[in-house]
Amino acid sequence: MEHIQTDAAPSFDGLPIGQATKHGDSIYLAQSPRDPETEELVSRDPAEQAEQVFQNIQAILSAADSNCEDIVKATVYLTDLDDADAVNQVYREYVGEPFPARCAVQVDDLAGDMKVEIDIVAAA
Repeated sequence: MEHIQTDAAPSFDGLPIGQATKHGDSIYLAQSPRDPETEELVSRDPAEQAEQVFQNIQAILSAADSNCEDIVKATVYLTDLDDADAVNQVYREYVGEPFPARCAVQVDDLAGDMKVEIDIVAAA
């Protein structure tokens, strides 16, 4: 098992959260819409949050010698399913066809005013 860490994505300083774990032929990670330099939420806009989430995912996958084309499963957490269209538009920009298995889940709340958080499994 290998832990993946890059300065190009949020480090969650002080929290018991790793950026990604590579185990065998799989990479597991979850990302939030935080700026890697400031660790602050990038925006309250769900599309802008989704864009930052995917920039973070892409940076971590790159550090693991992978990319968004290697995503095999995604779970999208939204505080409001009405934001799904905006998030889907960004998702399509990063994850091409054929799309991997995915589910979207509405949750009551996400930490720090986040509207979207995404966890993925990717091939190594």
